[in-house]
Amino acid sequence: MPFREINSKMVEATVLPGQKMYSQRGAMLAYRGEVAFTPNIQGGQGGVMSMIGRRMAGEATPLMTVEGNGTVMFGHGGHHIQVINLSGDTLYVEADRLLAFDGTLQQGTMFMGSQGGVMGMVRGQVTGQGLFTTTLKGHGAVAVMAHGGVIELPITPGRAVHVDPQAYVAHHGDVRNKLSTALGWRDMVGRGSGEAFQLELSGSGAVYVQASEEKL
Repeated sequence: MPFREINSKMVEATVLPGQKMYSQRGAMLAYRGEVAFTPNIQGGQGGVMSMIGRRMAGEATPLMTVEGNGTVMFGHGGHHIQVINLSGDTLYVEADRLLAFDGTLQQGTMFMGSQGGVMGMVRGQVTGQGLFTTTLKGHGAVAVMAHGGVIELPITPGRAVHVDPQAYVAHHGDVRNKLSTALGWRDMVGRGSGEAFQLELSGSGAVYVQASEEKL
């Protein structure tokens, strides 16, 4: 079910009988019609193993199952909302950035260390994000949260994209990631920062970058 963007911080979704969607708890702002919100204990479309994977990953972001017949407005913490439409590919996103998504999407968990080996593990240490990340696969829409506006940068073969790890929001497609180091002027004067590390994404797909280095 597509999301309608009300403004940069609110989206509206149509809920139809027989369909489900999932949202972060506390994300519902208002609704019309006969809509029910229940705590989700099955780990979304991915089932119990998906739930166990997220618990192991420390991604215990609680979800609500949304069902019924009506429209629901979502928003959370005044964060900017970016709607991402998937056409059979996989979205990689931190669990706490998920605002709401189609129930048709299959949810899972991926060990980031499997992309880039040891450097993938280092990424988790440096960014403060878990070594695991949430995956959503299939056909449907996802609403994610970020600080400030979000830009979508295409990733094409032979042209890698380098992103500040703190500004990274999500990515999709056949993409490899690794953490690289770069010594800049801040390091030379003894004021190291996130710029000393860059997340390099290569392959074919897109990465979403927020206009801030602030975490949710």
